[in-house]
Amino acid sequence: IVAIDEFPYLAAAESGITSAIQAYADGSFKNSKLFLILSGSSMSFMENQILGHKSPLYGRRTAQFKLQPFDYFVSREFLPGFSPEEQLTLYAVTGGIPEYLSKIDNTISLKENIVRLFLTDSGIMFEEPANLLKQELREPAVYNSLITAIAGGASKLNETASKTGMDTNKAAKYLGVLMSLGIVKREYPAGEIRGKKSLYSLDDGMFRFYYRYVFTNMSAITSGSGSLLYDAEIKNSLPEFCAPVFEKVCAEYLLRLQKNRKLPFFIGSLGRWWGANPHTKKPEEIDLMAISHNKGLFCECKWRSVPADLAVFETLAARSKLFNLDERHYIIFSKSGFDKKLQAKASALPQLSLISFEEINKLRD
Repeated sequence: IVAIDEFPYLAAAESGITSAIQAYADGSFKNSKLFLILSGSSMSFMENQILGHKSPLYGRRTAQFKLQPFDYFVSREFLPGFSPEEQLTLYAVTGGIPEYLSKIDNTISLKENIVRLFLTDSGIMFEEPANLLKQELREPAVYNSLITAIAGGASKLNETASKTGMDTNKAAKYLGVLMSLGIVKREYPAGEIRGKKSLYSLDDGMFRFYYRYVFTNMSAITSGSGSLLYDAEIKNSLPEFCAPVFEKVCAEYLLRLQKNRKLPFFIGSLGRWWGANPHTKKPEEIDLMAISHNKGLFCECKWRSVPADLAVFETLAARSKLFNLDERHYIIFSKSGFDKKLQAKASALPQLSLISFEEINKLRD
């Protein structure tokens, strides 16, 4: 077994290396016991120069792996010194990237870690997004403007193009590159055929945090006011920042349950749904939803400091009736538990499950 890590650096120093490997792969490799592994952190290089159809090595691989960030449950193992809520916050801030998780100091507070890593001009994460864009892309300034627009609330293609001064075709092309790098995601309403009802958002947790809090406060940070920035702008808004990440954690929880055959039916696709109510003409949204063979699973995820109440279920049940199904199941996830009326409803309705954040944190493989 021969493993070459950070292969892009070798390829940059020796331009003929991929052609040389091709020659061996087509010749003597076939009769040898050599097992060659090429790895690299530059996704654009690995996908274009190694896996791309113009690469000398195209079609010669026997397997490929795109390493994904850790989910919340694995990320927690890096963070034993923090409460579950702080662990979720740090998961949201790092995006589950092992390198970033490894920089967390378990002997100091959540605030001290965020200030040390992000909110000082000598912090390891202070220039991380800029460095990543420079490494992966030829026009980092253009991509930076797109990321800034999305971080600022632009979720539709025409909005993003308008904010950056691009035409929609050009913006779509650049957004496609950011999606291939895992920085941006394009969502469609769960259960619907891909069409024009798509929304863009930042998929990388570290980029979400950086462009929300760091990029817009550079002057304060470089002047040494990182701690004040945390107290004034970040501390009280972290619950709202973490709310969509809690939805992601709930989805990870459900998919882990599915591996243990603990869901009412097989889920092939799980995601958020949004659309107009045909009766009221008002927009509606469901945090997590899955439909399969006329069966539906509908979930609400509440990351707030008060218990979820019966009204949460009633709203979810009403929205589920927008879909013509024979069987409906409901799950309400809540950081702060459930009030007595909702608990009584769950006791009387087998199709309704209540799962607290405490219960989520008890899950083991």
